[in-house]
Amino acid sequence: MTSSGTGSGPVRVRVCAVLVHDGRVCLIRRQRPAGPQHSFPGGLVEDGEDPIDALRRELLEELDLDLAMLLAPPVLRYVQDQQSERLGEDEPFRRRHLVFTAHLPDGLVEAVAQAEQDDPGQAPVVWLPAADAAGLHLYPAIGAVLDRTVQPDTAAGGPVLLPAMTGATYRWR
Repeated sequence: MTSSGTGSGPVRVRVCAVLVHDGRVCLIRRQRPAGPQHSFPGGLVEDGEDPIDALRRELLEELDLDLAMLLAPPVLRYVQDQQSERLGEDEPFRRRHLVFTAHLPDGLVEAVAQAEQDDPGQAPVVWLPAADAAGLHLYPAIGAVLDRTVQPDTAAGGPVLLPAMTGATYRWR
């Protein structure tokens, strides 16, 4: 997990959370040259860091959200690999996304920051109905399963491996 995420070295792991409340999901809206990109809050796992600890750290840094306030711990729902082209880079951009879900209780939604706290541009944090969000340019690209993602996890077993994000299926903005 020490490479830059490009080329043929080890693939960096990114954790993110689909935060759910009342059928809505939390997204960070970033304006890019080719249009808006909506990202699920999260970030890279540091060397030696457990993915759930990385998720806890990232949500605290970005949204001022303490996972200890949740009624139930986040659940790993999806894994999605990415190998795509990124503007200005010669090597393919590679990531492995671990997508967790967490349902926020009433009252905790208001405590979530309204702008990304560790972003100098203070990208806005928005809550959108899952059906609306599914059609947006999402990072990672889980729009096709977003309706199932907002449902409580009742299935036994591990996470689902989603189709990879490739240059044919995903374009950076």
